[in-house]
Amino acid sequence: MSKKRHIEANPQELLENAASSVTRVLLVDDQQIVAEAIRRMLLGEENMEYHYCSDPAKAIAEAVDFQPTVILQDLVMPDIDGMMLLRFFRANPVTKSIPIIVMSSKEEANIKSEAFELQASDYLVKIPDKIELIARVKAHSRSYLAQQQRDEAYRQLRSMQIELEKKNKELERLSSLDGLTGISNRRRFDEYLEQEWLRAARGNKVLSLLLADIDHFKTFNDNYGHQGGDDVLRRVAQAIERGVHRPGDLSARYGGEEFAIILPDTDTEGAARVAEAMRVAVDSLNIPHAHSTAADHVTLSVGVASTIPREGGLPSTLIESADEALYKAKHCGRNRWVAADDEVESTDRSEENDEEKTKPKPAARAAG
Repeated sequence: MSKKRHIEANPQELLENAASSVTRVLLVDDQQIVAEAIRRMLLGEENMEYHYCSDPAKAIAEAVDFQPTVILQDLVMPDIDGMMLLRFFRANPVTKSIPIIVMSSKEEANIKSEAFELQASDYLVKIPDKIELIARVKAHSRSYLAQQQRDEAYRQLRSMQIELEKKNKELERLSSLDGLTGISNRRRFDEYLEQEWLRAARGNKVLSLLLADIDHFKTFNDNYGHQGGDDVLRRVAQAIERGVHRPGDLSARYGGEEFAIILPDTDTEGAARVAEAMRVAVDSLNIPHAHSTAADHVTLSVGVASTIPREGGLPSTLIESADEALYKAKHCGRNRWVAADDEVESTDRSEENDEEKTKPKPAARAAG
């Protein structure tokens, strides 16, 4: 007898059997004379393998080892009742779906009924006619192998679907990232702003937006080269990204040297605090910029805008407000943040008050 395999179905072997139409017959019967008679009936049949088990106590283990495509089983055996063995076969994960043809010396309706209730596939009175036996064995084997092929094909299809879903998700993730900086790109920004605008409108919640611009970036590129400019963009982007702590916040490269930060459920004071932290983070990088009028290193100007969206309103109005505030920050000397509300309020004020409104100031971020 061959060495026992791990008790687990082998899909590849089943598929190979199906492809070659190999019928593997396991006979479980304590009578040698019956076993010899069955062997002779099957002898010479093309693509058919036969294995005999005389001890019903070893039937499960030998079935796992042989991996039959059909089982012939006697109903009357010592030690283990045939009906009990049928239960064992159906309870085992390896043998539960293998066709089982039970054999009995009696053709009694109540015995047949019990056998079929226990999920026997067929019933024969032994010793059966050769032609009938071979026909039934082949029919059940073909049906079993075909079902195994379908099951394996479904498993492979499902596996490919899961893998495809993973790759699609990864592709979607990559398509939403900026290739240079690694943070969200403009496409993702537009989608997310629309999403949060609608959510805020439904919940009557405040929504804030920061637009930031690297000061004198063109002159940096002109004097330090595009490679140096790309390095600045990456470092500034990562500094901004590190300052976005809540899962619902989003930082993105808006375009060129501009960045945007969407802050749901954040009022103007909270957004201003984030803007100042972002400005300080970039300032702390201390990237030399000898051609800037704002400082001797790379700095950031930020426009802050907040609103409670209304259904039917356009997110572009919030972008326009933040952009106007950014322009004000640039006009007032750069390396600072300006809130859109402050810009409006400072229109008729003195230059002193205007400067006071535009310099960095502490602000508490709204909870949540």
